[in-house]
Order: sequence, then structure tokens, then C-alpha cells
Amino acid sequence: MGKITGISWTDATWNPWYGCLKVSPGCKQCYMYRDMERYGRDPKAVTRAKPASFNGPLKWIEPQRVFTCSWSDFFIEHADEWRDEAWDIIRRTPHLTYQILTKRPENIAYRLPGDWGEGWPNVWLGVSVESPRYLWRTRQLAEIPAMIRFISYEPALEEVDFAPVFITDKYHWLISGGESGYNPRLANLDWFRAARKDCQDYEIAYFHKQHGGSHKIDGGWGGYLLDDIEWNQFPEVTTPVVTSQPILEEGQPKQGVLL
Repeated sequence: MGKITGISWTDATWNPWYGCLKVSPGCKQCYMYRDMERYGRDPKAVTRAKPASFNGPLKWIEPQRVFTCSWSDFFIEHADEWRDEAWDIIRRTPHLTYQILTKRPENIAYRLPGDWGEGWPNVWLGVSVESPRYLWRTRQLAEIPAMIRFISYEPALEEVDFAPVFITDKYHWLISGGESGYNPRLANLDWFRAARKDCQDYEIAYFHKQHGGSHKIDGGWGGYLLDDIEWNQFPEVTTPVVTSQPILEEGQPKQGVLL
């Protein structure tokens, strides 16, 4: 089992490295910075995880969605020396679905594994878009072969028209959410309604995580029901047949064949 998380659009998190550098306004209230400083660590220092954490997925038995690098960016340049090993772990665990979200799509093309082809079935690639200024990230990701592409419209800082993206590029999923934490920049619910309509018009799966704010309502920051409805759609995927088992520690019992 991966590390349990409160992030509603995934099942678990995996951090082969920690630390990141802020690159755009959406990074201002980054929870990683807050939490790392709370633990007395430098959030700007990109550091490889200890072996047990780095290699953790090799021992995860149950299929699950795994948000990869929730405390960093998988494609940050500072992790170049470790990324091939991380790709190898992903390759060896086809029963896990890795959700890789980046604010650095310009780095992806030269940091993919040699056998990437049209994309690995167990990897979803996504980009963050907090305002219209950063729609360029969606265009860069659209040039990368991937089985599933997605957009995280979180934290939403302005209204974004996603229709032009959905018309020209192949996307499968959009997550939306407002900012949380101390003194958050509050979103207008109409921004989320517009994003939802774009998804409905172009048959894109839509997941609304939270409205944002400094107080929780029904377990979500600012609440999560949009017009009294919970929007928690996921893209439709064809689950690949798993032909290999995750590596087990000596003496650890197998728990059945994964299909």
C-alpha cells in the first residue's frame, strides 16, 4: 500500500525526491513549503528520498492511483541523476497508475525513458494551469505522447477558457480547485462552472476537488459541492494485464495474481 493521502483525486502518494523551486504564481501557497518548514527542512533543497521511500512502490501489492512527486516536481532539473531509477520502478510496477503532474512541461521531452513510445499505459501526464497566462503548458504537453493527459486547474487564480485546448489537443481529464491555507486567494465559483461546462461540451472527465479557503466544509477546504453536486469523474482507461509481480522482501507472502 502506498502512503495514504487526503488528496481526493488519488489513492496514494510517492515521493522519490523532495523539495522544489517556485516557478509561477500558483506556487505561492505551496503546501510542501509550509510542511517542510514545519519539519525544519529546507523546501528549496531537492533531495533524494531514503531507499525505503524511493523503492517503496516495488512492494505495493494492490492496484492504485499514485500521485508522483506530491512534494516536488518529477521533471525538475535537480533530480536528473535519479530519474532513470524512478522510471525503472514505474516500469516494473505496471499494476500501479502513476499520476505525474508538472509545472515544467518544457523538460519532459528529453527526460522520458527510451522505451516510452506512445506512452506507458500506467502513466498519466498532467500540467498545472492557474490562469490563462499558463495555458502554454497544455500546448507543450500536447506534443508529448501519452495514454492519458490531464490538467490541474488548481489553485484557480483567474477564469480560464479551456475550450480552445480541448478543441485542438487530446486531453482526458481536468481537476479544479481553489487555494487553501493562510490568507488564500479566493476563487469565484463561476470559474469552476465555466471549466465544468468546457469539460461537458468536449466530453472531458471533470473532478472538482474543493472551492478553496481557510476553513473546511464537509471535509474540503471551502466545500467541494458545486451546485449541490459532487464532481468526481475520472478518465476512462483500459487497465493493462499485469504480467509481472511487484518485488517482495524475502519471506513476504504473495497475495494473489494481479490482473
